[in-house]
Amino acid sequence: MGAKHESTGAAGGGSRDGDRRIGRRALLVGGTAAAVGTAVLARDELARLWWRVPGVERPREEGAVDYAAARWVAASDQNWRRADRPDDFGVDMVIVHVTQGSFASAVKAFQDPSHRAATHYIVGQDGRVTQMIRELDVAYHAGNRDYNERSVGIEHEGFVDRPQDFTDAMYAASARLTAGICARYDIPLDREHIIGHVEVPGTDHTDPGPHWDWDRYMELVRRAATSAPLPRRLEERLTPASVS
Repeated sequence: MGAKHESTGAAGGGSRDGDRRIGRRALLVGGTAAAVGTAVLARDELARLWWRVPGVERPREEGAVDYAAARWVAASDQNWRRADRPDDFGVDMVIVHVTQGSFASAVKAFQDPSHRAATHYIVGQDGRVTQMIRELDVAYHAGNRDYNERSVGIEHEGFVDRPQDFTDAMYAASARLTAGICARYDIPLDREHIIGHVEVPGTDHTDPGPHWDWDRYMELVRRAATSAPLPRRLEERLTPASVS
């Protein structure tokens, strides 16, 4: 952002030539500052785009996670594509998925290059969180290119027809994760921006299914966003080992 420069005349009885000199000096300084500002903007733009040059890749720190409580396990690079979100694609959604299998089977699938799909995160029934794709990259998870580019995907261990799979620990851990994502990208905490896979246009998926308690989940997300304590009945049921 360029600074606004103002020049003022000298106070008191300074000479007319002195005023002109000050004006010329201010003009030179202002012009130089504007040029520097433009150069800074150009430099920042180049810094953002340099890695898109063929053969050049944006540097990545191996094992880095976007959510501090997550453990990193890399997905196959055939299940996502490099990006620089939110600079190239704005992030304005979180999409909730259910694995239709175990935690381990989901990790294995996302590491399989022939699977051609993966989410950024997996949340286990015990509340553990694994990140498999960086948030700045586009995961193939929604079955819709536009939604892939705009969203962060979160898998949840279990089956859509087994309500017992959606544990207290899972809800709580996922809510904290979602609240953090929404805070990073200024995503509204509402059902237009936190959606299920079933709500993605063109999808043939039904997850998270009828047993996912959206009212409860959204309440937990909002509580996590404001650092409000969990309801006592839920907090008492969570063991320290289950809270990630």
